[in-house]
Amino acid sequence: MIKVLITDDHPVVLHGIKQIFDECLDIKVVDEAKDGTELISKLFKVDFDVLLLDISMPGRSGLDLIKDVKEIRPNVAILILSISPEEQYAVRALKLGASGYITKAGLPDELTYAVRKVAGGGKYLSASLAESITKNNLNEAYLPLYQSLSERELEVLCLIAEGKTVGDIALGLCLSVKTISTYRERILEKLCLKTTADIIRYAIKEGLVN
Repeated sequence: MIKVLITDDHPVVLHGIKQIFDECLDIKVVDEAKDGTELISKLFKVDFDVLLLDISMPGRSGLDLIKDVKEIRPNVAILILSISPEEQYAVRALKLGASGYITKAGLPDELTYAVRKVAGGGKYLSASLAESITKNNLNEAYLPLYQSLSERELEVLCLIAEGKTVGDIALGLCLSVKTISTYRERILEKLCLKTTADIIRYAIKEGLVN
């Protein structure tokens, strides 16, 4: 069973989406939120697999919330809902960590397919939107986050992931401990991570170290 949490400030939209999923045997709406504040509070309380997130809401937008959601619930798939197929928003959403982007004008079958796709670890874009995004933009959207690191930052990341301390790395690279600490902070910021343990898990997941 795919458990879904919907965040949208339009009651009519919420009702319509819930009706669509009521006809699915494998998808269940477990909760809903009307804005970002309510969503963040429910991230700690509700067990769900897919977040349907409206891109435009009072206060913080759906795009602004993606990073926070992924930090708190990294395994949750985020499917952005939008009223229009704006390709710049779709590409940005994917870069920030969303698994898909779909317009509210889509057919019910498209929505259920998209939810199943992202719940299974895939990516989804509306057919009309995918056609409008250039191949280069699409490829760029799917680049792993570590591609944003400099060569030195990537080297430091791999050394940290191998279990070396900041002092060990500084000695091995003939740099100061302060410099290596600065690289570490940049790595954490660019990869949206918080701790050294997060760096190690990320490097293993991406196949950067054995």
